[in-house]
Amino acid sequence: MIIDLHAHFIPRAMLRDAHPDETWRPRVYRDERGAQIIEHNGVTLNSAPREFVAIEKILQEQDRAGVNVIALSPWSSLFNYDQPVQDARKNCRAYNLAIANGVRDYPARLAGLGCVPLQDARVAADETRALITDLHLRGIEIGSNVNGTYLGDEKFLPFWETVAELDALVFIHPVPGIGGAMMKEYELGNLYGNPAETGLTTASLIFNGVMERFPNLKILLAHGGGALPYLIGRFDHGWNARPAAKKSRITRAPSTYLKQFFFDTILFSADALRYLVQLVGAEHVVVGTDYPFDMGYENPRAIVETLGLARAESEMILHQNAARLLKIN
Repeated sequence: MIIDLHAHFIPRAMLRDAHPDETWRPRVYRDERGAQIIEHNGVTLNSAPREFVAIEKILQEQDRAGVNVIALSPWSSLFNYDQPVQDARKNCRAYNLAIANGVRDYPARLAGLGCVPLQDARVAADETRALITDLHLRGIEIGSNVNGTYLGDEKFLPFWETVAELDALVFIHPVPGIGGAMMKEYELGNLYGNPAETGLTTASLIFNGVMERFPNLKILLAHGGGALPYLIGRFDHGWNARPAAKKSRITRAPSTYLKQFFFDTILFSADALRYLVQLVGAEHVVVGTDYPFDMGYENPRAIVETLGLARAESEMILHQNAARLLKIN
């Protein structure tokens, strides 16, 4: 069995076709060759070759990938952090309801993660409570930064307090933040920027004391944790060697917080994934496909099987850890 904890979905209710006057909404269509095209904020994308909208087709494609249960989460470009908070609240509610409706139609195959207007942490906390308790979604997906502010900032504490109280899964997905002209070259905004973003925001969560204050948080990091697993030794050394790092809001070495996170398998390197499993343990790794994008897996089992793990460890990664995080049987 495989549970996919990193898969994206745009419900029909969120498309421009549903509200033509709302220009922030994307268009998703097929061109004359049958390729899926996404138009959003004046940019045309063809990086999602698999079905993005129709749940029936998504299930068929994930069947071919050997995935049994899919945790559908929003497309990160639709977090709407740049909107006025009440507009973003309304749009997040619509997105969450559409995901919940899809899950309701296929309860054995789908779980849902919602989104919240994190530009106002108290509003985000209220919406988190609603999507967990009223819509019965299984968690929240958030961006690595909110308009340039990283997730360990104290302004987000009301959100983290509510998440901890609800024992809800939080999936952190990178959004643009780290800049420079090179980010526009050779797809480096994706290839380098995304994992760097994840590393930076997790550093913010650790050094600002969020992980110490809320030790039971369930945080899933996209793309194998990005840069974090490979910098954690440097964090420890710097925390001991540099006085400014020592002034952080933590009482012990940064690496001691590492096993409070969970990590997906999207690394495209068996050696890197093997190192990650050795570092954090199989009990902290879950399958992700990054569906429907070309920077994902069409056969997510294959890389796990190349690791040569004991069957019990493989089963943890393939489905047991995800089932525990999503609170599903």
